[in-house]
Amino acid sequence: MELKHCKLLVTPTSYGKNDPRLKSDLEALVGEVVYNPTGKPLSSAEVAELLPGVDGYIAGLDVIDRTALQAADRLKVIARYGVGVDAVDLEAAKERGIVVTNTPGANSVSVAELTLALMLALCRQLAQAFEATRQGKWPRLSGVSLEGKTVGLLGLGAIGKQVARRLAGWDCRIVAYDPYADADFAARHNVELLPQDDLLAQSDFVSLHLPLLEATRAMVNDAFLAKMKPGAYLINTARGELIDEDALLRALQSGHLRGAALDAFIHEPPDPSHPLLALPQVIATPHLGAQTDGATNAMGWMALNDCLAVLRGETPKYRVV
Repeated sequence: MELKHCKLLVTPTSYGKNDPRLKSDLEALVGEVVYNPTGKPLSSAEVAELLPGVDGYIAGLDVIDRTALQAADRLKVIARYGVGVDAVDLEAAKERGIVVTNTPGANSVSVAELTLALMLALCRQLAQAFEATRQGKWPRLSGVSLEGKTVGLLGLGAIGKQVARRLAGWDCRIVAYDPYADADFAARHNVELLPQDDLLAQSDFVSLHLPLLEATRAMVNDAFLAKMKPGAYLINTARGELIDEDALLRALQSGHLRGAALDAFIHEPPDPSHPLLALPQVIATPHLGAQTDGATNAMGWMALNDCLAVLRGETPKYRVV
């Protein structure tokens, strides 16, 4: 397909933010580029309104369901700017002959770095310390050291591995559960593989690094939390839907968990009145795990290259379906 005859839809809000060439190169290669008009992830109806006449779609966290795809009269490829494809109806895309790609590993380092930042912020009560200092107070807040503690990683994929690598110098015990664990990696990096229930019972920190699947949706429920070590912390830099937020609220209010750090919620942004946001032992960030120059640039170029490859009739590097 001649690229100059192609129309592309680009919806990630951070696309080209740190590398303007992502936009300028794309605009020079294709006939027309339409960018996200809302500045936020699109609903199914908003996607459907923009898809007619579009040949290639570099997609953010939009809802790309069967209803939206009914409006795709020319679409050849959806190139997800990120790794998750749970918001894309893969079966509907396949039925319509639409190739779906993603960007595996592009944000792994950035998400791992945020995971450690949140872990340390919980340890040292940094959110409370920042606020108290701004108010002219000078509290002697009691912190927790990572040294000698057990950190449990639920998921030892690309991001879990990056977290494990970075924890190696902190003199803590690293344990992990993954149904498809890389035993060689674990052995080389002193990561002890455990059954999930054993990990929950032994870990002072439990960090979630799992994809959103039907089997993982709301997996952090009352039963899961009851198995966690009393006084432990929970960190989620994966997907908000992994957690039953009401169950987490109960575990925190009862004191069973000492604190939680959440970079993702079921509904984003969460309502300001969300009860979890009112708890001082909860640190909340606006799903910014992948929002670094390194991650956004890598995701942008990977998505762009695969999108253009499909439009040229070539094989994309990171095809999902």
